[in-house]
Parts: sequence; structure tokens; C-alpha cells
Amino acid sequence: MSAPRGALWFILATIFIDAIGIGLIFPIMPDLMERVGAGDTATGAFWGGVLMSAYAGAQFLFSPAVGGISDALGRKPVLLFTLAALAVDYVIMALATGFWILLIGRLVAGIAGATYITATAYLADISDPKDRAANFGLIGATFGVGFIFGPALGGLLAGVHVTAPFWAAAGLAALNFAFGQLVLPESLPPAKRRPFDRRDLNPFAAIIKAARLPGLMLPLIGLFLFEFANMVYPVLWAFWTRESFGWSAGLIGFSLAGYGVGVAITQGGLMRVLIPRIGEWRTLMIAVAAGIIASAAYGVISAAWLVWAFLPFACLSDMAPPNAIGMASNLVDEDRQGLLQGVIASLAAIAAIVAPLIITPLFRTFAAPDAALYLPGAPFLVTTALLLVSAAVFWPMRARSRVGA
Repeated sequence: MSAPRGALWFILATIFIDAIGIGLIFPIMPDLMERVGAGDTATGAFWGGVLMSAYAGAQFLFSPAVGGISDALGRKPVLLFTLAALAVDYVIMALATGFWILLIGRLVAGIAGATYITATAYLADISDPKDRAANFGLIGATFGVGFIFGPALGGLLAGVHVTAPFWAAAGLAALNFAFGQLVLPESLPPAKRRPFDRRDLNPFAAIIKAARLPGLMLPLIGLFLFEFANMVYPVLWAFWTRESFGWSAGLIGFSLAGYGVGVAITQGGLMRVLIPRIGEWRTLMIAVAAGIIASAAYGVISAAWLVWAFLPFACLSDMAPPNAIGMASNLVDEDRQGLLQGVIASLAAIAAIVAPLIITPLFRTFAAPDAALYLPGAPFLVTTALLLVSAAVFWPMRARSRVGA
């Protein structure tokens, strides 16, 4: 069926507000680590990576269960619960004066980190199969628009106080929860629901179960490799630009806002032009190639203006996930969309658990004042190799690309 306009706008509004809340925080990560006594930039990046791994670990353990619960009970109650939990998490982070309190807050957020999962399953419910990849691109584009406002606002609010962005994010999440109570319809009718399977509580079993579905192995592996490589941006961007170019929180926020503009253009506009003309697979491969160019460049550049020169390539690379997810979503039945999105989120969470534990020590080694070889961009070179492998994994999916569908 075609997506009802009101429901589609609500989902996009949900993603938009969530992106603002998340984007508010990124520019202040170095200052936040200093506030809780995490050390210099290189050491602060390591402990910031620990926070991201803790969030991802909790999300990995709970995402398949949340996806299964939404298949059984419906999308609306799960979506509203996660929004409420996120509001609580931002309050915890605003009040935190020690690293361990921040860690607790990240664990809470990870458990409730199903907003994006459930929203994607909701959109799959209300979209025709031929429109899913493009509509998933709308989610990414909306997230990018939120990033235009979020980091810029976070950088500005940090001038008031380092905790001000957290209070703003808590308020936005609470408002979004209230908005959902008023206008959100249920997208999954009782006739299309499935009983909750206790095996959904086991994230590894859920991943194996999904991978055994016909045709899903390659897109799931490719997505995992891409997400692992792409973690270098949220994990290191603020620390890398601070260390390499001495950027302030305001300038970091401005750069992330520029990235948001690019993602909004590529996923909201360019994808909808490319997919009907060249198909999902070719669009996917263009995105991966752009990611390879961006990460290789960021690994070696030493001039700040080159950050802006290669930012469009990084934005183009973000077309890869919605295309791969759209191709995977069309391979499963309606009563498995929640499970699929939960599994995809779990794979992304595994990447988010492991990647910071590899990327941040690597950054600390090459960015330390006494480093034998000073090369803060070294983690980007590692991710370049991972993106090359993901391109090889996605290549056999060419036969499934649809042109003009």
C-alpha cells in the first residue's frame, strides 16, 4: 500500500527531532570528557569510545527483542516507550558530573535505542515494496536535516553551559513523546502480527535466523562492514578535528551541520533521481566508492580546507545503508519487518561496540604527544580498507538491482 501522508510525516518528524537531540551532543564531546575528568584530547577520545561501546552493547542485546515485541504488540507502544526513555537519558547526562554516571545514562539510552528501528519498521508497514528504498532514504535525509540544526544548536548552547544541549535534547524528546500520544496511528493491524518468539531474546539467534532467509546473507554482511567502517565519523570527528586543526565546539558543530545538509540532499533528493534511472545496486556502489574516497583523504590530509573539500564524498556515502536495507526489506514478509530491522540494528550495534574499542586506541597511539608517528587520521585509513571489502561483498547483489521499479 502507499504510505499514508499523515503517518509518513509523523515518522519523519520523529526522526527529525531525534536527530536534533543526538546532534546537539556531538560538538561538545571533547568538553564533556574534560568535565568528567577523562583527560586530554587523545585520552578523552578513548573514554568517549567506551561510552559509545556501552550504548551499542545495550542496543545489541535488546534490539532484536524490541523488534520482535513490535511485531507482536504493534509499533506505536514500542515507539512511544523508547521516546520517553530517551528523554530520561538526556536528563541523566545533564546532571552527570562523573564518568560512571554518563556510562549509566548511555546504557539506558542503548536499551531504549529502538526509536530508529521501530520507525523504520513502521515505514516498511505503510510503504509499497517498490517505494521502500526511497522512503528509507527519506528517513536518512530527515536525519540529515536534523543534523543541520542539531550540531549547530549544540555548539551555540555549549557557549552557555556544557550541559545546556542535554536539557534541550530532553525537552525535545519529551515534546515528541507527547506529540506521538496525540497523532500516531498504529501501522501493524492485529491480523498481521505474530506471537513473540522467545528466541527473539537471543540477539545471536535472531541474526542467524534472519541470515538464513533467502538472499539476506550478502546485504547483512555488507551492511555490517559498512557500518563498522562508518563508525569512524561519530567516534572521532570531534576529537580528530580538535586535535588536527584546533577546531572549537562551534566550528565542529558547523561542520556537522554541513554534513547534515549534504545527507539531506543526497538521501532526500539524489537517491530519488538515481534509483529509478540506474537501480538500487548501482546507487549503492556509487555510495560505497564515495566513502572510500572520503576516508582515504581524511586519513592523510593536513589542511583544514580539505575537510570541506571531501565532505561531499562522505555525504554521498550515506546513500549506501538505505539502499541495502531497502533491498533486504523487499526479501522478507510483512510480519518479519520488525525482526529484520532489529537484526540490522543489532549488526550495527556490534559494529558500534567493537569499532570504538579499535578506533580510539589507534587514535590515541597516533595522536599522543609522544607518538613515534604522529598521524591522527590513521583510523580513517583502516576504515578505507573495510569499505573496499564491503564493496566486494555488495558486488554480487547486482542481479537484484531494479531499474525503474
